[in-house]
Amino acid sequence: MYREFLDIRRENPGYRNGRSSDFDEVEIRLPEESIRKQASRCMGCGIAFCHGFGCPLSNGIQEFNKAVKEDRLRDAYLVLSQTSPFPEFTSRVCPALCEASCCAGLASDPVSIRQIEYAIIENAFKRGCVEPFIPRYRSGMRVAVIGSGPSGLAAAELLNKMGHEVVVFEKSANPGGLLRYGIPDFKLGKSVIERRLEILRASGVTFECGVEIGSDISAQYLRRKFNALCVCVGTQMPRTLGKDVSGASFGGIHYALDFLSSQIKFNSGEISELQITAKDKNVLIVGGGDTGSDCMGTAFRQGAKSVTQVEIMPEPPECRHSSTPWPMWPYMKRTSSSHLEGGNRLWSVNLKSIEGKSGNVRSATFAHCDWNFDSNGRPSGFTERQNGNFKIEADLILLSMGFVGVKKKGLIEELGIMLTPRSMISAAADFSTNIGGVFAAGDSVSGPSLVVRAIRSGRDMALGVDSYLKKATK
Repeated sequence: MYREFLDIRRENPGYRNGRSSDFDEVEIRLPEESIRKQASRCMGCGIAFCHGFGCPLSNGIQEFNKAVKEDRLRDAYLVLSQTSPFPEFTSRVCPALCEASCCAGLASDPVSIRQIEYAIIENAFKRGCVEPFIPRYRSGMRVAVIGSGPSGLAAAELLNKMGHEVVVFEKSANPGGLLRYGIPDFKLGKSVIERRLEILRASGVTFECGVEIGSDISAQYLRRKFNALCVCVGTQMPRTLGKDVSGASFGGIHYALDFLSSQIKFNSGEISELQITAKDKNVLIVGGGDTGSDCMGTAFRQGAKSVTQVEIMPEPPECRHSSTPWPMWPYMKRTSSSHLEGGNRLWSVNLKSIEGKSGNVRSATFAHCDWNFDSNGRPSGFTERQNGNFKIEADLILLSMGFVGVKKKGLIEELGIMLTPRSMISAAADFSTNIGGVFAAGDSVSGPSLVVRAIRSGRDMALGVDSYLKKATK
């Protein structure tokens, strides 16, 4: 009988102590012996909810856990690589949906699946098990992938394996999309991305960077030169401040992604000086999600005087809420490594106005909110508290309120791609758009989501493209 999930405690190595001044990855990793013990906690369930319900990639979690437990790390990699093209990314930035649906979590703590995945892929790279995959034959069909974020890279990887010639077009100076320019180095070191790109290039994938389709090259030109187009451009339009918020034109107000990408580009040497800096400033982050948290950690490293993150939604419960029972992804409060480094977090506050002096922001006024809750105990609406306004001093305001759709001008408009009412690309079940031979995947279709879901979307789109190309050759 499996008892390890009860007899062996889950290890949570956590993060480097204190506030970091460098941009090296902060998460601590378990040694190999501990990883084997943690893998032994897997119960080998008859119905593996981690695999079938939790993981968007349907990773063979039980199988690779068993291999790790038996010290067969190469076999574990072979299992993992069947479904996951980039475990080195997901083991660093995925919130581990699989762990939330782990059966061991019902009676004890869930298995440390993400830590085990990290150990598998890093051991595979160390031992030279991760090798280029060069197809035995080429189909003679050419596919253009527009955008090199997680969905674009996943599509390119699989389409190349299928024997198609793949060219990835990226408007930025280097490939990676959100992985490179949206996730701080202290969560995902960019050498990890470069390592994978070398494998993809050696496998036959071509990257054309600094090229914006619809501007530098016309979309119609691509249609003439390629048999299929894959649009993986993400959600490019950040949510702006509402018209009822006065003072939005003051200097010192920036979008979160611009702030993050500035530091990332500076770290890599892509730019010689920071375009936006938090040094010696009171920083206010509007938006309580992961991107806002990343801004907090980056601001600390730049030498901010103070950092405050505000959220209009009420503070979630510390533990799983009853409205999201196992095996669902739990509604609960989440604390990142950046939050552990300090700063303030405020909930149930609504931005009313921004005040400035000499053209630059100096403070922001907020209203306290009282939330109503539905029959499931989830927030369903709020009213602002009378006489509940207050100010927060701020020299730098970072807007991290999500994204509202794709950029219509350029590629989308030129191709004539149909959009949904939410300004996302309208795609069928096989990821085809209303334009023949043009497919779309990732956040540009689903809206802002997780890296692991974007990877799944890119792979599924590749299957649709492959089916389309095979029909075209008949």
